[in-house]
Amino acid sequence: MPVIEVADLRRTYHAKTGIRRRSSREVEAVRGISFEVERGELFGLLGPNGAGKTTTIKMLITLLLPTSGSIRVLGFDAVTTPREVRSRVGYVFGGDRGLYERLSGLDNLRYFAQLYGVPAHEQMARIGELLEMVGLSGRERERVEGYSRGMRQRLHIARGLLHRPEVLFLDEPSIGIDPVGARELRDTVAALASTGTTVLLTTHYMFEADSLCDRIAVIAGGQIVAHGTPAELKGRVADGNVVEVEVFGSAEGSLDAVRALTGVSSALVEERGQAQVLVVRSGPGIDVTAPVLGCLSGIPLGRVAMREPTLEDAYVELVGAQDVT
Repeated sequence: MPVIEVADLRRTYHAKTGIRRRSSREVEAVRGISFEVERGELFGLLGPNGAGKTTTIKMLITLLLPTSGSIRVLGFDAVTTPREVRSRVGYVFGGDRGLYERLSGLDNLRYFAQLYGVPAHEQMARIGELLEMVGLSGRERERVEGYSRGMRQRLHIARGLLHRPEVLFLDEPSIGIDPVGARELRDTVAALASTGTTVLLTTHYMFEADSLCDRIAVIAGGQIVAHGTPAELKGRVADGNVVEVEVFGSAEGSLDAVRALTGVSSALVEERGQAQVLVVRSGPGIDVTAPVLGCLSGIPLGRVAMREPTLEDAYVELVGAQDVT
Protein backbone atom coordinates (compact mmCIF):
# COMPACT_ATOMS: atom_id res chain seq x y z
CA MET A 1 0.00 0.00 0.00
CA PRO A 2 1.40 3.45 -0.89
CA VAL A 3 2.33 5.67 2.06
CA ILE A 4 0.65 8.71 0.48
CA GLU A 5 -2.40 8.49 -1.80
CA VAL A 6 -3.84 11.65 -3.35
CA ALA A 7 -6.85 11.49 -5.67
CA ASP A 8 -8.41 14.41 -7.58
CA LEU A 9 -7.33 16.89 -4.91
CA ARG A 10 -8.70 20.44 -5.24
CA ARG A 11 -8.46 23.62 -3.19
CA THR A 12 -10.33 26.83 -4.01
CA TYR A 13 -9.85 30.18 -2.26
CA HIS A 14 -12.21 33.13 -2.19
CA ALA A 15 -10.01 36.18 -2.83
CA LYS A 16 -11.11 39.75 -2.16
CA THR A 17 -10.11 42.48 -4.63
CA GLY A 18 -10.51 46.25 -4.73
CA ILE A 19 -10.38 48.93 -2.03
CA ARG A 20 -13.59 50.93 -2.33
CA ARG A 21 -15.70 48.45 -4.22
CA ARG A 22 -14.81 45.09 -2.77
CA SER A 23 -15.45 42.08 -4.97
CA SER A 24 -14.86 38.39 -4.50
CA ARG A 25 -13.49 35.86 -6.94
CA GLU A 26 -12.62 32.20 -6.74
CA VAL A 27 -8.98 31.17 -7.13
CA GLU A 28 -8.19 27.53 -7.87
CA ALA A 29 -4.85 26.95 -6.15
CA VAL A 30 -4.94 23.17 -6.70
CA ARG A 31 -6.92 21.78 -9.60
CA GLY A 32 -7.50 18.04 -9.42
CA ILE A 33 -4.09 16.49 -8.79
CA SER A 34 -3.47 12.78 -8.15
CA PHE A 35 -0.29 10.92 -7.19
CA GLU A 36 1.07 8.19 -4.92
CA VAL A 37 4.27 7.93 -2.88
CA GLU A 38 5.74 4.55 -1.95
CA ARG A 39 7.35 3.68 1.39
CA GLY A 40 10.99 4.77 1.60
CA GLU A 41 10.72 6.90 -1.53
CA LEU A 42 12.03 10.47 -1.91
CA PHE A 43 9.29 12.08 -3.98
CA GLY A 44 9.53 15.61 -5.36
CA LEU A 45 6.88 18.19 -6.21
CA LEU A 46 8.68 20.49 -8.64
CA GLY A 47 7.16 23.75 -9.82
CA PRO A 48 7.47 27.54 -9.94
CA ASN A 49 6.37 29.91 -7.19
CA GLY A 50 2.58 30.02 -7.02
CA ALA A 51 2.14 26.62 -8.68
CA GLY A 52 0.27 25.11 -5.70
CA LYS A 53 3.09 23.16 -4.03
CA THR A 54 2.75 24.64 -0.53
CA THR A 55 -1.06 24.49 -0.66
CA THR A 56 -0.80 20.80 -1.53
CA ILE A 57 1.62 19.99 1.26
CA LYS A 58 -0.52 21.88 3.82
CA MET A 59 -3.49 19.74 2.88
CA LEU A 60 -1.41 16.58 3.21
CA ILE A 61 -0.35 17.48 6.76
CA THR A 62 -3.92 18.54 7.73
CA LEU A 63 -3.24 22.29 8.03
CA LEU A 64 -5.74 22.99 5.24
CA LEU A 65 -8.96 21.24 4.32
CA PRO A 66 -9.33 20.32 0.65
CA THR A 67 -12.29 21.66 -1.29
CA SER A 68 -12.71 18.19 -2.77
CA GLY A 69 -10.77 15.00 -3.44
CA SER A 70 -9.21 12.51 -1.05
CA ILE A 71 -5.93 12.20 0.88
CA ARG A 72 -4.67 9.11 2.68
CA VAL A 73 -1.40 9.16 4.62
CA LEU A 74 -0.18 5.84 6.06
CA GLY A 75 -3.67 4.47 5.47
CA PHE A 76 -5.43 7.24 7.43
CA ASP A 77 -7.82 9.75 5.89
CA ALA A 78 -6.28 13.21 6.39
CA VAL A 79 -9.72 14.86 6.62
CA THR A 80 -11.63 12.51 8.93
CA THR A 81 -8.70 11.30 11.09
CA PRO A 82 -6.26 14.25 11.22
CA ARG A 83 -4.86 13.38 14.67
CA GLU A 84 -3.71 9.99 13.43
CA VAL A 85 -1.90 11.64 10.52
CA ARG A 86 -0.30 14.42 12.59
CA SER A 87 1.19 12.02 15.10
CA ARG A 88 2.93 10.07 12.36
CA VAL A 89 4.37 12.78 10.10
CA GLY A 90 6.97 15.53 10.38
CA TYR A 91 6.96 18.90 8.60
CA VAL A 92 9.91 21.17 7.77
CA PHE A 93 9.37 24.47 5.97
CA GLY A 94 11.86 26.87 4.43
CA GLY A 95 12.83 30.15 6.07
CA ASP A 96 13.72 31.24 9.58
CA ARG A 97 10.38 30.79 11.33
CA GLY A 98 9.62 28.17 13.94
CA LEU A 99 12.71 28.37 16.16
CA TYR A 100 13.39 30.29 19.38
CA GLU A 101 16.42 32.44 18.61
CA ARG A 102 17.35 33.30 22.21
CA LEU A 103 17.55 29.61 23.08
CA SER A 104 20.36 27.28 22.11
CA GLY A 105 19.87 24.62 19.46
CA LEU A 106 19.87 22.02 22.23
CA ASP A 107 17.20 23.83 24.26
CA ASN A 108 15.05 24.24 21.13
CA LEU A 109 15.14 20.49 20.56
CA ARG A 110 14.45 19.72 24.22
CA TYR A 111 11.42 22.03 24.13
CA PHE A 112 10.00 20.50 20.96
CA ALA A 113 10.70 16.98 22.22
CA GLN A 114 8.36 17.76 25.14
CA LEU A 115 5.70 19.10 22.73
CA TYR A 116 5.95 16.02 20.54
CA GLY A 117 5.58 13.70 23.53
CA VAL A 118 9.02 12.08 23.28
CA PRO A 119 9.50 10.11 26.55
CA ALA A 120 11.81 11.95 28.96
CA HIS A 121 14.24 9.03 29.26
CA GLU A 122 14.68 8.95 25.46
CA GLN A 123 15.02 12.66 24.77
CA MET A 124 18.76 13.28 25.21
CA ALA A 125 19.78 10.16 23.30
CA ARG A 126 17.42 11.04 20.46
CA ILE A 127 18.59 14.66 20.35
CA GLY A 128 22.23 13.59 20.28
CA GLU A 129 21.52 11.18 17.45
CA LEU A 130 19.79 13.88 15.40
CA LEU A 131 22.45 16.53 16.05
CA GLU A 132 25.03 14.09 14.71
CA MET A 133 22.90 13.32 11.65
CA VAL A 134 22.35 16.98 10.68
CA GLY A 135 25.94 17.99 11.39
CA LEU A 136 25.35 20.25 14.40
CA SER A 137 27.24 18.28 17.04
CA GLY A 138 29.50 20.68 18.92
CA ARG A 139 27.34 23.71 18.06
CA GLU A 140 24.20 22.69 19.93
CA ARG A 141 24.86 24.91 23.00
CA GLU A 142 25.12 28.10 20.91
CA ARG A 143 22.12 30.40 20.60
CA VAL A 144 20.14 29.98 17.40
CA GLU A 145 20.42 33.72 16.72
CA GLY A 146 24.08 33.09 15.88
CA TYR A 147 23.35 30.23 13.46
CA SER A 148 23.65 30.64 9.69
CA ARG A 149 20.55 30.00 7.57
CA GLY A 150 21.89 26.60 6.59
CA MET A 151 22.44 25.64 10.23
CA ARG A 152 18.94 26.81 11.13
CA GLN A 153 17.43 24.73 8.37
CA ARG A 154 19.32 21.64 9.50
CA LEU A 155 18.03 22.29 13.03
CA HIS A 156 14.52 22.46 11.52
CA ILE A 157 15.06 18.98 10.07
CA ALA A 158 16.24 17.66 13.43
CA ARG A 159 13.14 19.16 15.05
CA GLY A 160 10.87 17.52 12.46
CA LEU A 161 12.41 14.10 13.17
CA LEU A 162 12.27 14.13 16.99
CA HIS A 163 9.20 11.91 17.23
CA ARG A 164 10.48 9.45 14.60
CA PRO A 165 7.88 10.23 11.92
CA GLU A 166 7.29 7.67 9.22
CA VAL A 167 6.85 10.43 6.63
CA LEU A 168 8.72 13.75 6.48
CA PHE A 169 7.42 16.68 4.42
CA LEU A 170 10.04 19.23 3.33
CA ASP A 171 8.60 22.45 1.90
CA GLU A 172 11.26 24.45 -0.02
CA PRO A 173 13.91 23.58 2.60
CA SER A 174 16.85 25.26 0.81
CA ILE A 175 15.16 28.57 0.01
CA GLY A 176 17.36 31.55 0.83
CA ILE A 177 20.38 29.42 1.77
CA ASP A 178 23.84 30.10 0.32
CA PRO A 179 25.27 27.44 -2.08
CA VAL A 180 27.50 25.83 0.57
CA GLY A 181 24.66 25.59 3.10
CA ALA A 182 22.29 24.28 0.42
CA ARG A 183 24.76 21.54 -0.50
CA GLU A 184 25.11 20.51 3.15
CA LEU A 185 21.34 20.47 3.48
CA ARG A 186 20.95 18.25 0.40
CA ASP A 187 23.52 15.86 1.85
CA THR A 188 21.46 15.71 5.05
CA VAL A 189 18.23 14.98 3.12
CA ALA A 190 19.94 12.28 1.05
CA ALA A 191 21.29 10.64 4.21
CA LEU A 192 17.82 10.79 5.76
CA ALA A 193 16.21 9.11 2.76
CA SER A 194 18.81 6.34 2.88
CA THR A 195 17.57 5.37 6.38
CA GLY A 196 14.17 4.39 4.96
CA THR A 197 12.14 7.48 5.93
CA THR A 198 9.61 8.44 3.28
CA VAL A 199 10.25 12.03 2.17
CA LEU A 200 8.06 14.37 0.13
CA LEU A 201 10.05 17.40 -1.01
CA THR A 202 8.72 20.55 -2.69
CA THR A 203 11.18 22.72 -4.59
CA HIS A 204 11.56 24.95 -7.62
CA TYR A 205 15.27 24.15 -7.99
CA MET A 206 15.74 21.69 -10.86
CA PHE A 207 19.22 20.53 -9.84
CA GLU A 208 17.93 19.81 -6.32
CA ALA A 209 15.11 17.63 -7.60
CA ASP A 210 17.43 15.94 -10.11
CA SER A 211 20.06 15.03 -7.53
CA LEU A 212 17.73 13.96 -4.69
CA CYS A 213 14.42 12.59 -5.92
CA ASP A 214 13.51 9.05 -6.94
CA ARG A 215 10.44 10.38 -8.75
CA ILE A 216 9.19 13.87 -9.56
CA ALA A 217 5.77 15.36 -10.27
CA VAL A 218 5.94 18.69 -12.12
CA ILE A 219 3.15 20.99 -10.98
CA ALA A 220 2.12 24.18 -12.76
CA GLY A 221 -1.02 26.24 -12.44
CA GLY A 222 -2.32 23.88 -9.75
CA GLN A 223 -2.11 20.82 -12.02
CA ILE A 224 0.41 18.02 -12.45
CA VAL A 225 1.70 18.39 -16.01
CA ALA A 226 4.19 15.48 -15.93
CA HIS A 227 5.59 12.86 -13.58
CA GLY A 228 8.30 10.21 -13.61
CA THR A 229 11.93 9.69 -12.67
CA PRO A 230 14.40 12.50 -13.42
CA ALA A 231 15.75 10.41 -16.29
CA GLU A 232 12.25 9.93 -17.73
CA LEU A 233 11.53 13.66 -17.60
CA LYS A 234 14.85 14.48 -19.21
CA GLY A 235 14.03 11.89 -21.85
CA ARG A 236 11.18 14.10 -23.05
CA VAL A 237 13.74 16.48 -24.54
CA ALA A 238 16.76 14.17 -24.83
CA ASP A 239 16.45 13.70 -28.60
CA GLY A 240 17.18 17.34 -29.38
CA ASN A 241 19.86 20.00 -29.15
CA VAL A 242 20.00 23.27 -27.24
CA VAL A 243 21.73 26.39 -28.55
CA GLU A 244 22.50 29.22 -26.11
CA VAL A 245 23.37 32.69 -27.42
CA GLU A 246 24.51 35.46 -25.07
CA VAL A 247 22.95 38.75 -26.16
CA PHE A 248 24.08 42.21 -25.02
CA GLY A 249 20.90 44.08 -25.75
CA SER A 250 17.34 42.87 -26.19
CA ALA A 251 16.56 39.55 -27.83
CA GLU A 252 12.81 39.78 -27.21
CA GLY A 253 12.14 41.36 -30.61
CA SER A 254 13.77 38.41 -32.38
CA LEU A 255 11.88 35.65 -30.57
CA ASP A 256 9.05 35.32 -33.11
CA ALA A 257 11.51 35.06 -36.00
CA VAL A 258 13.58 32.41 -34.15
CA ARG A 259 10.50 30.38 -33.25
CA ALA A 260 9.43 30.39 -36.91
CA LEU A 261 12.69 28.77 -38.05
CA THR A 262 12.52 25.23 -39.43
CA GLY A 263 13.57 22.69 -36.80
CA VAL A 264 13.09 25.02 -33.77
CA SER A 265 10.77 23.48 -31.17
CA SER A 266 11.01 26.21 -28.51
CA ALA A 267 12.83 29.47 -27.77
CA LEU A 268 12.94 31.69 -24.71
CA VAL A 269 15.03 34.49 -23.21
CA GLU A 270 16.66 34.23 -19.77
CA GLU A 271 18.18 37.09 -17.77
CA ARG A 272 21.70 36.21 -16.63
CA GLY A 273 23.61 39.05 -15.00
CA GLN A 274 24.24 41.91 -17.41
CA ALA A 275 23.20 39.94 -20.48
CA GLN A 276 20.24 38.05 -21.85
CA VAL A 277 20.64 34.46 -23.02
CA LEU A 278 18.53 33.19 -25.89
CA VAL A 279 17.88 29.46 -25.32
CA VAL A 280 16.72 27.63 -28.45
CA ARG A 281 15.80 23.94 -28.59
CA SER A 282 15.75 22.06 -31.88
CA GLY A 283 14.91 18.56 -33.02
CA PRO A 284 17.36 15.64 -33.14
CA GLY A 285 20.26 16.07 -35.56
CA ILE A 286 19.26 19.64 -36.46
CA ASP A 287 21.79 22.45 -35.99
CA VAL A 288 19.96 25.79 -35.99
CA THR A 289 22.92 27.88 -34.84
CA ALA A 290 23.49 29.71 -38.15
CA PRO A 291 19.83 30.64 -38.81
CA VAL A 292 19.39 31.73 -35.17
CA LEU A 293 22.42 34.03 -35.47
CA GLY A 294 20.95 35.37 -38.70
CA CYS A 295 17.82 36.43 -36.79
CA LEU A 296 20.03 38.33 -34.34
CA SER A 297 21.87 40.33 -37.00
CA GLY A 298 22.91 43.76 -35.73
CA ILE A 299 22.65 42.83 -32.02
CA PRO A 300 25.94 42.58 -30.00
CA LEU A 301 26.52 38.92 -29.15
CA GLY A 302 28.75 37.07 -26.69
CA ARG A 303 29.16 33.35 -26.09
CA VAL A 304 27.46 30.91 -28.46
CA ALA A 305 27.27 27.25 -27.37
CA MET A 306 25.45 24.03 -28.18
CA ARG A 307 24.72 21.47 -25.46
CA GLU A 308 22.54 18.49 -24.62
CA PRO A 309 19.14 19.04 -22.95
CA THR A 310 18.87 18.90 -19.14
CA LEU A 311 16.05 18.42 -16.62
CA GLU A 312 15.78 22.22 -16.54
CA ASP A 313 15.00 22.26 -20.26
CA ALA A 314 12.26 19.66 -19.74
CA TYR A 315 10.93 21.68 -16.80
CA VAL A 316 10.89 24.97 -18.73
CA GLU A 317 9.12 23.33 -21.66
CA LEU A 318 6.50 21.71 -19.40
CA VAL A 319 5.86 24.77 -17.26
CA GLY A 320 6.08 27.20 -20.15
CA ALA A 321 3.17 25.44 -21.83
CA GLN A 322 0.93 26.36 -18.87
CA ASP A 323 -0.75 29.66 -18.11
CA VAL A 324 0.96 30.24 -14.76
CA THR A 325 0.37 33.47 -12.84
